Amino acid sequence: MNQLLDLLRRNARQSDADLAAQISSSEEAVASQIAAWEEDGTIRGYRAMIDPALDGDDDVTAFIEVRLTPERGGGFDRLARRISRFEQITSCYLISGGYDLLVMVEGKDLLSVAAFVSEKLSTIEGVISTATHFRLKSYKEKGFIFGENSGASRLPVVP
Repeated sequence: MNQLLDLLRRNARQSDADLAAQISSSEEAVASQIAAWEEDGTIRGYRAMIDPALDGDDDVTAFIEVRLTPERGGGFDRLARRISRFEQITSCYLISGGYDLLVMVEGKDLLSVAAFVSEKLSTIEGVISTATHFRLKSYKEKGFIFGENSGASRLPVVP
């Protein structure tokens, strides 16, 4: 049923009948599997992908790298869960590299994000340092390309 999950990731608005036809299954089996995934938490919800350049919203998105001190017996999990609970945070990931967490934050403007980082995030015991990067423009997210009109176009060829 991983094929069904892949189809839902790409377009969750398809009917059960369309999904069933694509995976050679019955509509009832598809509906039952989706209901089971919703019940056990595999499917957490459904969202529309909105082009930020067209939505008329001036909110600011920042990607914040966070360096943490791991806790004895728990590593990064307890701190990461605590950090994830802030309403400004839309995503939080444990990552490899020079930082431990990558946190995505949304705010009404640069100052609100800066205030969140300086007054809330960086003051948590165990947070060693942060590095904030602001989104300037979105090109692609979750497989959706932004800023293009319908139809594929070729890149220009320059001699």
